[in-house]
Amino acid sequence: MRRPLLVLTAITFLTWIGARVTAVALPLVALAETGEAWATGLVGGMSGLPLLTVGWWGRGLRERLVSGRALAVVMLVQVAGLAIVPVAALVGQVGAVSLCASGLVTGVAGALLGPAERALVADLADAGALPAARWLAWQDLAHRVSMIFAPPLGAWLVVAWGAEPLLWCQTVVVLAAAAAMLGVPRAGGRAAGRGEAGPTVRVLAVLRTHPQVAVGIATAGVGGLCWFAFSLGLAVLGVEHGMPGALIAAGMSGYGAGSVAASLAAPLLVDRLPRLPTAVGTWAVLGLSFAALPAVVPSVAGVALVSAVGGLATPWGIAALNALISERTSGAERRAAFTAETVLHSGGASLGLLVGGAVIGWVGAGPVLVLAGAVQVVAAVVGLLAAWRVGARARRAGQAGSLTASTCASSSGVRSDSASTRCSTADLPAR
Repeated sequence: MRRPLLVLTAITFLTWIGARVTAVALPLVALAETGEAWATGLVGGMSGLPLLTVGWWGRGLRERLVSGRALAVVMLVQVAGLAIVPVAALVGQVGAVSLCASGLVTGVAGALLGPAERALVADLADAGALPAARWLAWQDLAHRVSMIFAPPLGAWLVVAWGAEPLLWCQTVVVLAAAAAMLGVPRAGGRAAGRGEAGPTVRVLAVLRTHPQVAVGIATAGVGGLCWFAFSLGLAVLGVEHGMPGALIAAGMSGYGAGSVAASLAAPLLVDRLPRLPTAVGTWAVLGLSFAALPAVVPSVAGVALVSAVGGLATPWGIAALNALISERTSGAERRAAFTAETVLHSGGASLGLLVGGAVIGWVGAGPVLVLAGAVQVVAAVVGLLAAWRVGARARRAGQAGSLTASTCASSSGVRSDSASTRCSTADLPAR
Protein backbone atom coordinates (compact mmCIF):
# COMPACT_ATOMS: atom_id res chain seq x y z
CA MET A 1 0.00 0.00 0.00
CA ARG A 2 3.02 2.32 0.13
CA ARG A 3 2.91 3.17 -3.56
CA PRO A 4 -0.68 4.51 -3.64
CA LEU A 5 0.03 6.44 -0.44
CA LEU A 6 3.07 8.03 -2.07
CA VAL A 7 0.95 8.86 -5.12
CA LEU A 8 -1.68 10.55 -2.95
CA THR A 9 1.00 12.58 -1.14
CA ALA A 10 2.56 13.66 -4.45
CA ILE A 11 -0.86 14.66 -5.81
CA THR A 12 -1.48 16.79 -2.72
CA PHE A 13 1.88 18.49 -3.18
CA LEU A 14 1.41 19.29 -6.88
CA THR A 15 -2.19 20.44 -6.66
CA TRP A 16 -1.45 22.76 -3.73
CA ILE A 17 1.46 24.30 -5.63
CA GLY A 18 -0.89 24.94 -8.53
CA ALA A 19 -3.57 26.36 -6.26
CA ARG A 20 -1.19 28.81 -4.60
CA VAL A 21 0.27 29.90 -7.94
CA THR A 22 -3.25 30.43 -9.27
CA ALA A 23 -4.10 32.51 -6.19
CA VAL A 24 -1.52 35.02 -7.42
CA ALA A 25 -2.67 35.01 -11.05
CA LEU A 26 -6.46 34.87 -10.73
CA PRO A 27 -7.05 38.30 -9.12
CA LEU A 28 -4.84 39.88 -11.79
CA VAL A 29 -6.87 38.33 -14.60
CA ALA A 30 -10.14 39.38 -12.96
CA LEU A 31 -8.90 42.95 -12.48
CA ALA A 32 -7.48 43.23 -16.00
CA GLU A 33 -10.60 41.87 -17.68
CA THR A 34 -13.28 43.58 -15.60
CA GLY A 35 -11.52 46.71 -14.41
CA GLU A 36 -13.31 46.30 -11.05
CA ALA A 37 -11.40 45.65 -7.84
CA TRP A 38 -14.40 44.00 -6.16
CA ALA A 39 -14.34 41.24 -8.80
CA THR A 40 -10.91 39.98 -7.69
CA GLY A 41 -12.36 38.08 -4.73
CA LEU A 42 -15.41 36.60 -6.39
CA VAL A 43 -13.90 33.17 -7.13
CA GLY A 44 -12.56 32.75 -3.61
CA GLY A 45 -15.74 34.02 -2.03
CA MET A 46 -18.06 31.81 -4.08
CA SER A 47 -15.88 28.73 -3.53
CA GLY A 48 -16.49 29.05 0.19
CA LEU A 49 -20.26 28.55 -0.12
CA PRO A 50 -20.12 24.85 -1.09
CA LEU A 51 -17.57 24.28 1.67
CA LEU A 52 -19.85 25.67 4.35
CA THR A 53 -22.79 23.55 3.17
CA VAL A 54 -21.06 20.30 2.12
CA GLY A 55 -22.27 18.53 5.26
CA TRP A 56 -25.79 18.83 3.82
CA TRP A 57 -25.52 18.44 0.03
CA GLY A 58 -22.51 16.11 0.06
CA ARG A 59 -24.02 13.48 2.36
CA GLY A 60 -24.91 11.05 -0.42
CA LEU A 61 -21.70 11.66 -2.36
CA ARG A 62 -18.96 11.22 0.22
CA GLU A 63 -19.94 7.58 0.82
CA ARG A 64 -19.01 6.86 -2.82
CA LEU A 65 -15.56 8.48 -2.72
CA VAL A 66 -13.71 5.36 -1.64
CA SER A 67 -11.32 4.81 -4.58
CA GLY A 68 -8.89 6.67 -6.76
CA ARG A 69 -11.21 6.48 -9.73
CA ALA A 70 -14.05 8.10 -7.80
CA LEU A 71 -11.74 10.91 -6.69
CA ALA A 72 -10.50 11.31 -10.28
CA VAL A 73 -14.08 12.01 -11.39
CA VAL A 74 -14.35 14.79 -8.81
CA MET A 75 -11.02 16.19 -9.98
CA LEU A 76 -12.35 16.33 -13.54
CA VAL A 77 -15.20 18.47 -12.22
CA GLN A 78 -12.57 20.70 -10.65
CA VAL A 79 -10.75 20.90 -14.00
CA ALA A 80 -13.96 22.10 -15.64
CA GLY A 81 -14.35 24.81 -13.02
CA LEU A 82 -10.74 25.92 -13.34
CA ALA A 83 -11.04 26.20 -17.12
CA ILE A 84 -14.02 28.58 -16.99
CA VAL A 85 -11.99 31.75 -16.40
CA PRO A 86 -9.17 31.20 -18.95
CA VAL A 87 -11.70 30.11 -21.58
CA ALA A 88 -13.78 33.23 -20.86
CA ALA A 89 -10.61 35.33 -21.11
CA LEU A 90 -9.93 33.93 -24.59
CA VAL A 91 -13.24 35.28 -25.84
CA GLY A 92 -13.15 38.43 -23.73
CA GLN A 93 -16.12 37.46 -21.57
CA VAL A 94 -14.63 37.44 -18.07
CA GLY A 95 -17.21 38.92 -15.76
CA ALA A 96 -19.11 38.34 -12.56
CA VAL A 97 -21.01 35.37 -14.00
CA SER A 98 -17.93 33.45 -15.16
CA LEU A 99 -16.00 34.25 -11.97
CA CYS A 100 -18.88 33.12 -9.74
CA ALA A 101 -19.41 29.97 -11.82
CA SER A 102 -15.73 29.08 -11.54
CA GLY A 103 -15.81 29.60 -7.79
CA LEU A 104 -18.91 27.49 -7.28
CA VAL A 105 -17.72 24.56 -9.41
CA THR A 106 -14.21 24.46 -7.95
CA GLY A 107 -15.69 24.94 -4.48
CA VAL A 108 -17.96 21.92 -4.88
CA ALA A 109 -15.03 19.77 -6.01
CA GLY A 110 -12.69 21.05 -3.33
CA ALA A 111 -15.21 20.53 -0.53
CA LEU A 112 -15.45 16.85 -1.50
CA LEU A 113 -11.81 16.21 -2.36
CA GLY A 114 -10.10 17.35 0.84
CA PRO A 115 -11.92 15.07 3.30
CA ALA A 116 -12.07 12.18 0.79
CA GLU A 117 -8.31 12.26 0.20
CA ARG A 118 -7.54 12.20 3.93
CA ALA A 119 -10.04 9.40 4.50
CA LEU A 120 -8.56 7.36 1.63
CA VAL A 121 -5.05 7.85 3.04
CA ALA A 122 -6.22 6.52 6.42
CA ASP A 123 -8.10 3.62 4.77
CA LEU A 124 -5.08 2.57 2.70
CA ALA A 125 -2.76 2.84 5.69
CA ASP A 126 -5.10 0.67 7.77
CA ALA A 127 -5.33 -1.90 4.98
CA GLY A 128 -1.54 -2.09 4.74
CA ALA A 129 -1.01 -2.16 8.53
CA LEU A 130 0.83 1.18 8.25
CA PRO A 131 0.62 4.11 10.70
CA ALA A 132 -2.21 6.26 9.35
CA ALA A 133 -1.29 9.19 11.59
CA ARG A 134 2.19 9.34 10.08
CA TRP A 135 0.96 9.28 6.48
CA LEU A 136 -1.61 11.98 7.20
CA ALA A 137 1.19 14.07 8.70
CA TRP A 138 3.26 13.61 5.53
CA GLN A 139 0.28 14.81 3.51
CA ASP A 140 -0.01 17.89 5.71
CA LEU A 141 3.72 18.53 5.21
CA ALA A 142 3.24 18.47 1.43
CA HIS A 143 0.50 21.05 1.87
CA ARG A 144 2.60 23.35 4.05
CA VAL A 145 5.80 23.21 2.01
CA SER A 146 3.86 24.69 -0.91
CA MET A 147 3.20 27.79 1.24
CA ILE A 148 6.88 28.69 1.21
CA PHE A 149 7.84 28.80 -2.44
CA ALA A 150 4.61 28.63 -4.49
CA PRO A 151 3.48 32.29 -4.01
CA PRO A 152 6.91 33.75 -4.93
CA LEU A 153 7.05 31.31 -7.85
CA GLY A 154 3.62 32.49 -8.97
CA ALA A 155 4.70 36.14 -8.77
CA TRP A 156 7.80 35.42 -10.88
CA LEU A 157 5.82 33.43 -13.44
CA VAL A 158 3.27 36.23 -13.76
CA VAL A 159 6.09 38.54 -14.80
CA ALA A 160 7.71 35.95 -17.08
CA TRP A 161 4.62 34.42 -18.72
CA GLY A 162 1.61 36.52 -17.81
CA ALA A 163 -1.39 35.69 -15.63
CA GLU A 164 -3.60 33.85 -18.10
CA PRO A 165 -1.04 31.12 -18.97
CA LEU A 166 -0.79 30.30 -15.26
CA LEU A 167 -4.51 29.58 -15.11
CA TRP A 168 -4.08 27.08 -17.95
CA CYS A 169 -1.12 25.53 -16.10
CA GLN A 170 -3.26 24.91 -13.01
CA THR A 171 -5.91 23.28 -15.19
CA VAL A 172 -3.31 20.98 -16.75
CA VAL A 173 -1.79 20.14 -13.34
CA VAL A 174 -5.15 19.04 -11.91
CA LEU A 175 -5.89 17.07 -15.08
CA ALA A 176 -2.57 15.24 -14.72
CA ALA A 177 -3.32 14.64 -11.04
CA ALA A 178 -6.69 13.11 -11.99
CA ALA A 179 -4.91 10.74 -14.38
CA ALA A 180 -2.47 9.71 -11.63
CA MET A 181 -5.36 9.22 -9.21
CA LEU A 182 -6.75 6.46 -11.45
CA GLY A 183 -3.94 4.21 -10.26
CA VAL A 184 -4.96 4.46 -6.59
CA PRO A 185 -6.98 1.38 -5.56
CA ARG A 186 -9.72 0.96 -3.04
CA ALA A 187 -8.55 0.29 0.48
CA GLY A 188 -9.91 -3.26 0.20
CA GLY A 189 -7.32 -4.06 -2.44
CA ARG A 190 -9.79 -4.53 -5.31
CA ALA A 191 -9.18 -2.88 -8.64
CA ALA A 192 -10.09 0.76 -8.65
CA GLY A 193 -13.66 1.04 -9.74
CA ARG A 194 -16.52 3.40 -9.22
CA GLY A 195 -17.09 4.07 -5.57
CA GLU A 196 -19.86 1.97 -4.12
CA ALA A 197 -22.37 3.78 -1.99
CA GLY A 198 -22.06 2.88 1.66
CA PRO A 199 -24.48 3.65 4.48
CA THR A 200 -25.48 7.30 4.73
CA VAL A 201 -24.03 8.78 7.89
CA ARG A 202 -24.93 12.17 9.32
CA VAL A 203 -22.05 14.33 10.50
CA LEU A 204 -23.82 15.30 13.74
CA ALA A 205 -24.50 11.64 14.53
CA VAL A 206 -20.79 10.85 14.17
CA LEU A 207 -19.80 13.73 16.44
CA ARG A 208 -22.30 12.58 19.10
CA THR A 209 -20.98 9.03 18.88
CA HIS A 210 -17.35 10.16 19.20
CA PRO A 211 -17.28 13.06 21.69
CA GLN A 212 -13.48 13.29 21.77
CA VAL A 213 -13.41 13.75 18.00
CA ALA A 214 -16.12 16.39 18.36
CA VAL A 215 -14.07 18.30 20.95
CA GLY A 216 -10.98 18.30 18.74
CA ILE A 217 -12.90 19.41 15.64
CA ALA A 218 -14.77 22.16 17.52
CA THR A 219 -11.51 23.60 18.87
CA ALA A 220 -9.98 23.56 15.39
CA GLY A 221 -13.10 25.32 14.13
CA VAL A 222 -12.57 28.14 16.61
CA GLY A 223 -8.96 28.42 15.41
CA GLY A 224 -10.12 28.71 11.82
CA LEU A 225 -12.72 31.34 12.69
CA CYS A 226 -10.08 33.47 14.46
CA TRP A 227 -7.55 33.31 11.62
CA PHE A 228 -8.80 36.58 10.10
CA ALA A 229 -7.36 38.47 13.08
CA PHE A 230 -3.88 37.39 12.01
CA SER A 231 -4.13 37.77 8.23
CA LEU A 232 -6.22 40.95 8.15
CA GLY A 233 -5.08 42.42 11.46
CA LEU A 234 -1.39 42.52 10.55
CA ALA A 235 -2.20 44.05 7.17
CA VAL A 236 -4.16 46.85 8.86
CA LEU A 237 -1.50 47.40 11.54
CA GLY A 238 1.13 47.74 8.82
CA VAL A 239 -0.85 50.52 7.17
CA GLU A 240 -1.45 52.25 10.49
CA HIS A 241 2.30 52.31 11.20
CA GLY A 242 3.26 53.49 7.74
CA MET A 243 4.60 50.06 6.74
CA PRO A 244 2.03 48.75 4.23
CA GLY A 245 2.63 45.10 3.47
CA ALA A 246 5.69 44.75 5.69
CA LEU A 247 4.05 43.36 8.83
CA ILE A 248 1.76 40.89 7.06
CA ALA A 249 4.69 39.67 4.96
CA ALA A 250 6.79 39.18 8.10
CA GLY A 251 3.95 37.44 9.90
CA MET A 252 3.12 35.09 7.05
CA SER A 253 6.80 34.30 6.45
CA GLY A 254 7.44 33.58 10.11
CA TYR A 255 4.27 31.50 10.46
CA GLY A 256 5.04 29.57 7.26
CA ALA A 257 8.64 28.84 8.24
CA GLY A 258 7.58 27.68 11.71
CA SER A 259 4.78 25.48 10.41
CA VAL A 260 7.03 23.83 7.81
CA ALA A 261 9.72 23.17 10.43
CA ALA A 262 7.15 21.54 12.72
CA SER A 263 5.65 19.57 9.83
CA LEU A 264 9.06 18.04 9.09
CA ALA A 265 9.15 16.55 12.59
CA ALA A 266 5.44 15.73 12.97
CA PRO A 267 5.43 12.52 10.86
CA LEU A 268 8.27 11.13 12.98
CA LEU A 269 6.81 12.01 16.38
CA VAL A 270 3.03 12.04 15.93
CA ASP A 271 2.64 8.44 17.17
CA ARG A 272 4.13 9.47 20.53
CA LEU A 273 1.75 12.38 21.12
CA PRO A 274 -1.32 12.23 23.37
CA ARG A 275 -4.08 12.68 20.84
CA LEU A 276 -6.72 14.96 22.32
CA PRO A 277 -4.53 17.11 24.60
CA THR A 278 -2.27 17.88 21.64
CA ALA A 279 -5.17 18.44 19.23
CA VAL A 280 -6.73 20.94 21.66
CA GLY A 281 -3.77 22.45 23.49
CA THR A 282 -1.80 23.66 20.49
CA TRP A 283 -4.56 26.12 19.60
CA ALA A 284 -3.92 27.81 22.94
CA VAL A 285 -0.31 28.38 21.87
CA LEU A 286 -1.50 29.91 18.60
CA GLY A 287 -3.92 32.10 20.54
CA LEU A 288 -1.15 33.33 22.84
CA SER A 289 0.96 34.23 19.82
CA PHE A 290 -1.96 36.24 18.39
CA ALA A 291 -2.39 38.10 21.67
CA ALA A 292 1.35 38.88 21.83
CA LEU A 293 1.58 40.40 18.35
CA PRO A 294 0.34 43.93 19.22
CA ALA A 295 3.10 44.14 21.86
CA VAL A 296 5.89 43.67 19.28
CA VAL A 297 4.43 45.86 16.51
CA PRO A 298 5.97 47.63 14.57
CA SER A 299 9.09 45.47 14.83
CA VAL A 300 9.27 43.32 11.69
CA ALA A 301 11.64 40.86 13.37
CA GLY A 302 9.39 40.66 16.44
CA VAL A 303 6.29 39.96 14.34
CA ALA A 304 8.14 37.25 12.41
CA LEU A 305 9.41 35.61 15.62
CA VAL A 306 6.05 35.61 17.43
CA SER A 307 4.28 34.36 14.31
CA ALA A 308 6.83 31.56 13.99
CA VAL A 309 5.89 30.35 17.49
CA GLY A 310 2.28 30.03 16.37
CA GLY A 311 3.39 28.31 13.18
CA LEU A 312 5.44 25.81 15.17
CA ALA A 313 2.37 24.82 17.20
CA THR A 314 -0.33 24.44 14.55
CA PRO A 315 0.91 21.34 12.65
CA TRP A 316 1.04 19.30 15.86
CA GLY A 317 -2.60 20.02 16.58
CA ILE A 318 -3.69 19.16 13.06
CA ALA A 319 -1.60 15.97 13.02
CA ALA A 320 -3.04 14.87 16.37
CA LEU A 321 -6.61 15.61 15.25
CA ASN A 322 -6.17 13.67 12.00
CA ALA A 323 -4.70 10.79 13.98
CA LEU A 324 -7.62 10.89 16.44
CA ILE A 325 -10.15 10.77 13.59
CA SER A 326 -8.34 7.95 11.78
CA GLU A 327 -8.10 5.86 14.96
CA ARG A 328 -11.61 6.42 16.36
CA THR A 329 -13.58 6.10 13.10
CA SER A 330 -13.66 4.03 9.94
CA GLY A 331 -15.60 3.80 6.69
CA ALA A 332 -18.48 6.24 6.26
CA GLU A 333 -18.00 7.64 9.78
CA ARG A 334 -14.38 8.51 8.96
CA ARG A 335 -15.35 10.41 5.82
CA ALA A 336 -18.07 12.26 7.74
CA ALA A 337 -15.62 13.22 10.50
CA PHE A 338 -13.04 14.55 8.02
CA THR A 339 -15.83 16.50 6.34
CA ALA A 340 -16.77 18.06 9.68
CA GLU A 341 -13.12 18.99 10.26
CA THR A 342 -12.94 20.69 6.85
CA VAL A 343 -16.24 22.53 7.26
CA LEU A 344 -15.50 23.88 10.73
CA HIS A 345 -11.83 24.74 10.25
CA SER A 346 -11.58 25.86 6.61
CA GLY A 347 -15.20 27.03 6.46
CA GLY A 348 -14.72 28.91 9.71
CA ALA A 349 -11.67 30.64 8.23
CA SER A 350 -13.71 31.70 5.19
CA LEU A 351 -16.51 33.00 7.39
CA GLY A 352 -14.04 34.88 9.55
CA LEU A 353 -12.47 36.56 6.53
CA LEU A 354 -15.94 37.50 5.29
CA VAL A 355 -16.86 39.44 8.43
CA GLY A 356 -13.39 40.14 9.80
CA GLY A 357 -12.84 43.41 7.98
CA ALA A 358 -15.95 44.92 9.51
CA VAL A 359 -15.00 43.68 12.99
CA ILE A 360 -11.50 45.17 12.71
CA GLY A 361 -12.92 48.44 11.42
CA TRP A 362 -15.24 48.61 14.43
CA VAL A 363 -12.91 47.42 17.24
CA GLY A 364 -9.41 48.01 15.84
CA ALA A 365 -6.72 45.60 14.66
CA GLY A 366 -4.75 45.39 17.91
CA PRO A 367 -7.72 44.67 20.20
CA VAL A 368 -9.08 42.13 17.71
CA LEU A 369 -5.76 40.22 17.76
CA VAL A 370 -5.82 40.12 21.57
CA LEU A 371 -9.50 39.11 21.64
CA ALA A 372 -9.04 36.39 19.00
CA GLY A 373 -6.08 35.03 20.95
CA ALA A 374 -8.07 34.97 24.18
CA VAL A 375 -10.97 33.18 22.46
CA GLN A 376 -8.63 30.43 21.27
CA VAL A 377 -7.11 30.01 24.72
CA VAL A 378 -10.56 29.79 26.31
CA ALA A 379 -11.69 27.30 23.65
CA ALA A 380 -8.65 25.13 24.36
CA VAL A 381 -9.28 25.18 28.12
CA VAL A 382 -12.96 24.35 27.64
CA GLY A 383 -11.97 21.59 25.22
CA LEU A 384 -9.52 20.07 27.68
CA LEU A 385 -12.13 20.17 30.46
CA ALA A 386 -14.68 18.55 28.16
CA ALA A 387 -12.14 15.88 27.21
CA TRP A 388 -11.44 15.20 30.89
CA ARG A 389 -15.17 14.80 31.59
CA VAL A 390 -15.59 12.45 28.63
CA GLY A 391 -12.62 10.39 29.81
CA ALA A 392 -13.90 10.25 33.38
CA ARG A 393 -17.33 9.14 32.17
CA ALA A 394 -15.75 6.41 30.06
CA ARG A 395 -13.65 5.21 33.00
CA ARG A 396 -16.71 5.04 35.26
CA ALA A 397 -18.59 3.09 32.61
CA GLY A 398 -15.66 0.70 32.25
CA GLN A 399 -15.46 0.16 36.03
CA ALA A 400 -19.21 -0.49 36.21
CA GLY A 401 -18.95 -3.01 33.38
CA SER A 402 -16.04 -4.79 35.08
CA LEU A 403 -17.98 -4.96 38.37
CA THR A 404 -21.02 -6.43 36.62
CA ALA A 405 -18.87 -8.99 34.85
CA SER A 406 -17.15 -10.07 38.08
CA THR A 407 -20.50 -10.33 39.90
CA CYS A 408 -21.93 -12.53 37.17
CA ALA A 409 -18.81 -14.68 37.14
CA SER A 410 -18.88 -15.21 40.90
CA SER A 411 -22.55 -16.18 40.89
CA SER A 412 -22.39 -18.47 37.87
CA GLY A 413 -21.77 -21.53 40.06
CA VAL A 414 -24.61 -20.82 42.55
CA ARG A 415 -28.15 -22.04 41.86
CA SER A 416 -30.73 -19.48 42.90
CA ASP A 417 -34.03 -18.18 41.62
CA SER A 418 -33.43 -14.79 43.24
CA ALA A 419 -33.24 -11.84 40.87
CA SER A 420 -30.13 -10.61 42.66
CA THR A 421 -28.15 -13.71 41.67
CA ARG A 422 -29.53 -14.19 38.17
CA CYS A 423 -27.24 -12.97 35.35
CA SER A 424 -27.78 -12.78 31.66
CA THR A 425 -25.49 -12.10 28.75
CA ALA A 426 -26.94 -8.60 28.52
CA ASP A 427 -25.20 -7.78 31.83
CA LEU A 428 -21.75 -8.50 30.41
CA PRO A 429 -19.71 -5.67 28.93
CA ALA A 430 -19.27 -5.71 25.17
CA ARG A 431 -15.99 -7.24 24.01
